[in-house]
Amino acid sequence: MMTKKKTANSSINIGISEGERKKIVAGLSALLADSYTLYLMTHNFHWNVTGPQFNSLHLMFMGQYTEQWNALDVIAERIRALGFPAPGTYKEFVKLASIREVDGVPKAYDMVRHLVSAQEATARTARKLFPIVDAANDQPTADILTQRLEIHEKTAWMLRSLLEE
Repeated sequence: MMTKKKTANSSINIGISEGERKKIVAGLSALLADSYTLYLMTHNFHWNVTGPQFNSLHLMFMGQYTEQWNALDVIAERIRALGFPAPGTYKEFVKLASIREVDGVPKAYDMVRHLVSAQEATARTARKLFPIVDAANDQPTADILTQRLEIHEKTAWMLRSLLEE
């Protein structure tokens, strides 16, 4: 007599169906890809910024990429807790991300503009997932999304303020 092989996903019983978890994970995977792309962009700009604002931007970018680096783990671990593998390759991130990499080394002002755009794109990616998370009654993911939105919106505002005359 053959027994049906049990998968890790089918043994999860947290009150969220496998179908709902798949939808949430798809959204979290996009958020992870945007977050990683934003992290890499910010770290790149930290390394390569020049000009009169060098010191302040260099330090600001370091604070931002450090915060983003820590957030990556939170998002990936939520994906794992929902029973699915987290994307973790450049190839996957490029496919999933709404943010495109910046070619070359832009001037400091343009770095800030790119980061505003990337912060806002990451916020939009997080916000898009709320209806799915709410429908599934998934408070832990909603909490992560709320925290990420607060940080991305605040960071975008702070960066935008540097662009004002």
